[in-house]
Amino acid sequence: MTPAQRAHGAMLLFSILVAGSFSLGGLIANDIAPMALNAVRFVIAAVVIGAVAGLTGQIRGSYYQAPWRYLVLGAFFACYFVLMFYGLQTADPVSASAVFTLTPVLSGVFGYLLLRQVTSPRMALALCIGAAGALWVIFRADLAALRAFDIGRGEAIYFVGCVAHAIYTPLVRRMNRGESAIGFTFGTLVAGALLLLVVGWGDIWATDWANLPLLVWVGLFYVAIFASAVTFVLLQFASLHLPATKVMAYTYLTPSWVIIWQVALGNPAPRGLVLVGIALTVMALVLLLEDAAKPGSRVRA
Repeated sequence: MTPAQRAHGAMLLFSILVAGSFSLGGLIANDIAPMALNAVRFVIAAVVIGAVAGLTGQIRGSYYQAPWRYLVLGAFFACYFVLMFYGLQTADPVSASAVFTLTPVLSGVFGYLLLRQVTSPRMALALCIGAAGALWVIFRADLAALRAFDIGRGEAIYFVGCVAHAIYTPLVRRMNRGESAIGFTFGTLVAGALLLLVVGWGDIWATDWANLPLLVWVGLFYVAIFASAVTFVLLQFASLHLPATKVMAYTYLTPSWVIIWQVALGNPAPRGLVLVGIALTVMALVLLLEDAAKPGSRVRA
């Protein structure tokens, strides 16, 4: 396999692992406070990434001369994950994953505001199709709910988290001063962990860690290692061999993988009309991949 083919494989695995965090997160979201769960998650992920950074010589004093950058990035990153689990307390995992597919559209808006990145017309069309598919799933294929904008509380909470994620993405590029990706992410994870330990200390102290269900621990280590540390490595590898547009396109596979996760965990599959929205998100993926493959179609910074 060529490096590009391996990168596509990496992003396929990335989308599968991210989808698992929605399905497993939905199962444990009401058994542990989101603040407590994500504080431990950030600590574990920081230890794993820190070990990788240390072994590869990517922790240098010069990387951390302006620590306020990591506090800002860590705050947005932590906000996304905490609101995701608050949202999953009431939102269906498939619906929540559809909200996640709105992130590329939001990132395009904030990318323009913060970095003056311009999106090609074809890519804009793909983003609109993906957003339409996401909204169709979010409103459960109910036109009356769509007209009334009757969105669930969990989806609304998670959408705010996705806004934080969309701001975080261009901020990484804006605030990076030449640090390596692993070293930069380590700083962000440490800052996020410190913020969550301070803000969420009450929830952490109140959690009966010794008597948590086994499923909570399974979900915790899954989101910390597989849906955080491993997906970061996959994303960094793919970013080295694929245009940013192709990397971003795999976001639209998440709802499809979540459905497979849900069925594998014994839950019923969504009804037919909801699958129309899923098909639209897959169509957006195809359009984005084709757009990125054409010369001169990349996002201009």
